[in-house]
Amino acid sequence: MDSESASLQEYLVVRSQEGDRRAINELYKLYSKAMYNICRRMIGDEEEARDVLQDAFVDAFASLKKLQQPKTFPAWIKRVVVNHCINTLRKKRLFTISIEEKFDLAYEDDDDNYYARMEAGKILQAMDQISVGCKTVMNLYLFEGYDHGEIGQILGITESASKAQYCKGKAKVRDLLGMEKLKVANQ
Repeated sequence: MDSESASLQEYLVVRSQEGDRRAINELYKLYSKAMYNICRRMIGDEEEARDVLQDAFVDAFASLKKLQQPKTFPAWIKRVVVNHCINTLRKKRLFTISIEEKFDLAYEDDDDNYYARMEAGKILQAMDQISVGCKTVMNLYLFEGYDHGEIGQILGITESASKAQYCKGKAKVRDLLGMEKLKVANQ
């Protein structure tokens, strides 16, 4: 984000904190698409993702006055949206991470770059078919950039359980995409 965009965003946050409806609307326009993409990836269902997005923004704008540093708004709104997604999954009782700490899967970083280069649509379709626990960990790790320690804190699980869910999900996605092993040629 360039300095002009950052200044506009900070101005809009301050104006929104003061109750300016136009500024609130503009902030929503700036961030709603990116936040919807997070909801869609995590929730799976488009209509429910829109509902979660709306609830997240309503709660965010209701507590916006608590945000002390307007420049942190992008990270703050992302965290609000992720938390709403996780809470929605928990409420539906679909969010279960029932995996033993001793799950013996080697953690593989070598093929993560392949995911970044592969057509996102195919991966998202495959991820919609795996367990909610695995999908949530994979979304937070691959798309939102959290590390396994942070994911563990967010979800209330251990770091090793996050890694195990990631590996389990990645293996299932491989199977669904008809791939024996995802490999990246060293170039």
